[in-house]
Amino acid sequence: MNTEMLDELWRSWAERGAVLTAEQWATPTRLPGWSVRALFAHVAPDPAIMATMRDARVTGPPAAENGAEILRIFNAPGGLAHTAADDIAVQASETAEHIDTDALLRRFAEDGPRALAELGAIDPATVLPHPHLGAVTYQALLEVAIVDVTVHLLDLIAAIGGPPVPQATLRGVAQVLAAVPDPVDFIEAATGRSPSTVLPVMR
Repeated sequence: MNTEMLDELWRSWAERGAVLTAEQWATPTRLPGWSVRALFAHVAPDPAIMATMRDARVTGPPAAENGAEILRIFNAPGGLAHTAADDIAVQASETAEHIDTDALLRRFAEDGPRALAELGAIDPATVLPHPHLGAVTYQALLEVAIVDVTVHLLDLIAAIGGPPVPQATLRGVAQVLAAVPDPVDFIEAATGRSPSTVLPVMR
């Protein structure tokens, strides 16, 4: 997973959004209470947040070195994926309601890609501050961003159709998600050798 993959995903969202009708923007998705417009608002890159990453560095070990570790922490019982789910949904709906459509699509087509390019060739192992975990690597943030944007792109396609997600992206996301549960539990459940429930690994 790399910045090129994230850039391509953002541009795909922009291209899909550019041809949506008013009815399609308002279409409900399989996420209760989430419209297509709310999905766009939720995954839209925020250049202001990305800009803070250019010079921010943390000394010391990160709480997560890869995306699977972040997802494991967030999706554990009592984790942020559970405790903040309602707030995230409200924020997405409010942003969707107040942001202009052209401005929303610019985040995907111009603002996000430009901010990503301005980060330059940052070392994936660079440790950056994180508001909930203290510190994580740049690679971990990148992987989580790609997973989130891809999962919601599948939500979008399920709601209104559209071109499929590239296979390379899907394989990369599948690898991250498969690394979230305990490997033995996952292998035994995946091969029918255990009744343990390891899915879902991400809310």
